[in-house]
Amino acid sequence: MEGHADRPASRPGNTVISLARVDADMVPEVGGKAANLGVLLAAGLPVPSGFCVTTAAYRRVAAAAGVEPSEPAEQTRSRLASASLPGDIVEAILAAYAGLGEDTPVAVRSSATAEDLPEASFAGQLDSYLNVVGADALLDAVRRCWASLWTGRAVAYRADHGIAQRSVGIAVVVQEMVDAGVAGVMFTANPLTGRRQETVIDAAHGLGEALVSGAVNPDHFTVDAATGEILQRSLGDKLIESRPAPGGGTRVLRRQDGGAQPCLTDEQVRSLASLGARVEVLYGEPQDLEWAIEPRGGIRVVQSRPITTLFPLPGPRTHDDGVRAYLCASLLQGLTRPLTPMGLASFALMSDRARPTAAGDGPGAYRSAQIGMRLFVDVTPMLRSKGGRRSLQRAMKVADARSVDVLAYLAADPRFSLTKASGAALKAGLRATPPFGLLGHVLAAMASPAAALDRVRESDHELDRILMLPEPASGVLRLDFVERLLTKDITPAVMRVLPPAAAGYIWLGLARLLLGRLVRAGELQAVLRGLPHNVTTEMDLELWRTAASIREDPESVRALTGEDPQMLAGRYTEGTLPAVCQGALRGFLATYGHRAVAEIDLGVPRWGEDPAHIINVLANYLRLADPELAPDRRFRRAAELAEAKVAELAERSARSRGRPFGRIVAHSLRRARETAGMREYPKFRLITAFAVLRRQLQLVGEELAEAGRIAVPEDVFFLDLAEARVALRGADLRGPVAERRRRYDREMRRRRIPRLLLSDGTDVEAAMGAQARAASSADGQLPPGTLAGTAASAGSVTGKARVILDPAGAHLEPGEILVAPSTDPGWTPLFMTAAALVMEMGGPISHGAVVAREYGIPAVVGVPDATTRIQTGDTVTVDGAAGTIVVDAERQENP
Repeated sequence: MEGHADRPASRPGNTVISLARVDADMVPEVGGKAANLGVLLAAGLPVPSGFCVTTAAYRRVAAAAGVEPSEPAEQTRSRLASASLPGDIVEAILAAYAGLGEDTPVAVRSSATAEDLPEASFAGQLDSYLNVVGADALLDAVRRCWASLWTGRAVAYRADHGIAQRSVGIAVVVQEMVDAGVAGVMFTANPLTGRRQETVIDAAHGLGEALVSGAVNPDHFTVDAATGEILQRSLGDKLIESRPAPGGGTRVLRRQDGGAQPCLTDEQVRSLASLGARVEVLYGEPQDLEWAIEPRGGIRVVQSRPITTLFPLPGPRTHDDGVRAYLCASLLQGLTRPLTPMGLASFALMSDRARPTAAGDGPGAYRSAQIGMRLFVDVTPMLRSKGGRRSLQRAMKVADARSVDVLAYLAADPRFSLTKASGAALKAGLRATPPFGLLGHVLAAMASPAAALDRVRESDHELDRILMLPEPASGVLRLDFVERLLTKDITPAVMRVLPPAAAGYIWLGLARLLLGRLVRAGELQAVLRGLPHNVTTEMDLELWRTAASIREDPESVRALTGEDPQMLAGRYTEGTLPAVCQGALRGFLATYGHRAVAEIDLGVPRWGEDPAHIINVLANYLRLADPELAPDRRFRRAAELAEAKVAELAERSARSRGRPFGRIVAHSLRRARETAGMREYPKFRLITAFAVLRRQLQLVGEELAEAGRIAVPEDVFFLDLAEARVALRGADLRGPVAERRRRYDREMRRRRIPRLLLSDGTDVEAAMGAQARAASSADGQLPPGTLAGTAASAGSVTGKARVILDPAGAHLEPGEILVAPSTDPGWTPLFMTAAALVMEMGGPISHGAVVAREYGIPAVVGVPDATTRIQTGDTVTVDGAAGTIVVDAERQENP
């Protein structure tokens, strides 16, 4: 590059370079912050002039000081802070400093090679120094910036983001100091709601360090970037301001009238928003900027970096008919993690197969979407239809209670007003959907549950036949087999086993209607405890029996309780576990080895491939000493209590409205119990099929890896079927796979997933002002330390909380209360030792709620931010009937 060629050759390692010569490709030499400033300068944007001390200077000094990334961070910091600088580096720095003027006040900022990048901002992790005056002060500030690369927070941040400590370098930016009258930060997209084209500005008097550090309550402005309209303003008290101190450094001054007037005029607010829009266009993505306004009114940009926390936007649509609304199907499946590209592709193929053709491509057409490597469904047509709204609300009341208020809020948005066309198209689409066509089978299942279960067994035999691929088979034939199953065979096979469960819940709804006010809250949930035909319950009980057989062999017990689960998984694969343990585990996995945590993703290893999670659960079971807590006894008690509740409700009905009415209620409830347990079965069969597909894709991956088209066989799951075909024809796809793995790793770290996302990036739940006010009102009615959610399984228990974000390798002591973001069947073995369940997501019939009722443990679901508001070790009381969690008052008072 031209900028590189102009650098003085007399400076070994190019230790100093003018910001005017820096470009976007120089991150390894100047770090993210300096590279971004160079781009801004080249675009003619108002950036203070300055220079950069490059990473080459840091690496030379670090090597001479004996810095070793493996040593304690505190020791490394001490080495760098006291390091001697080679004469040529000192000379280069001071020559560049002199070029700014004699003893010019400067700002000295760290610029790490992993900083201010799209995947990691490093905001606030490294040090900056303002109003540095004089050569000695400048050299000292440079050393301290280098040392800040090794603070505990910076080391932890890199570790959390999967950045190798040894790979990171640091440069230092030195710029002319802006004697700011006002300074602040600006986001060109709303960082709280995610809405694009909505600029958020915080501003305070003086230098920006008081605002950035949180020492001052700033003025806050929200601006429509397209029109310049100031949508919201709130004035902070601005009681202090940071000012340059004489001779260098800064000082804090108190203000008497900070909150009386805004520190920015409306014209300045609009000018900042316009400047932010230019920067966003330059980078092609929303930006987080730091800015300062000189006493004469000139705006200067001192930093710009991507906003790394925004959830990705939906892809562009062929038919642009305004803003769209997308419901997160991944969350409805209890899945917060991303799906692999092959997992996403499989659902795209299946949804295309299930999409009603009657609705065409019009506003009522069914559409799925892949956003942020997660599954979403476009619910815009349903929101614009009266019937669609009702259907969504009913479904969410039982599937994910927190979505109910979100949908109601969105229904009031004029952009989603009712339209007749949407209603007609939606009805046509619904009539064409497979579940609508199953109505006759559902009615037959209501009439004869036994016959319906026989039909399920017949469907199972047919699916097992379809899942056979004659060997030997080529890679192309394997991909043809996978594609045929996804597009033609699996969805009908799963639909054929739906009627029994649907019949059971219709009978339950009929009983609810008949009972009316005779039934109290939580009583019908009690009827659904200990249901027969629940494959997940059967799996967990089989795992308990596996643990019981292992308990009889001391050698197996010592191995499972004394060794690392991952090492034990390796021993299982090698066949070197103690014989009893090896045989018992093999027997369990022969039936359930196709299951996994996050099992709806084809790219996730099954338990049969990596049994570490199951081994860890078995170890937990072996610690269970109280026989009354044994899962088989708990399940039996739950079934007995459910039958007793049926009898009680029938008797209550008979006393109120006569014996015939009581018999009808009893019949309805018993019919509900006969088949409602089949709710888990369709997914069980889907996952059975997915395990077969995964194995076929693994064989294709082995062929591609052996040919050098991908690095390892598992990389095939970071392709889709079409790309796998291209690779079989000879294409080298290692580059695209590596980039997708990086993106997947970034998404794995994302904690907040929007329940309902708009096409402009708005996270509807986050944007709900009305809901926030309602929540504040509700909080005022609840005692301190009480969290509220949706009642999912009646009962009350007090115990120690255990917050678990990922069940793999998790340890849950018997009697602990499981607090989780969400759950799928891979979590349920943990339920066997849990005293209660608290989930951030879900509704009364979400997976976790159903299994909690099966085991008779209290459960509250849909609790906002439960995994952050409750901490492991907290004493909590879970009331599954009231839908509340009370956190120990002592911890609330002394956080």
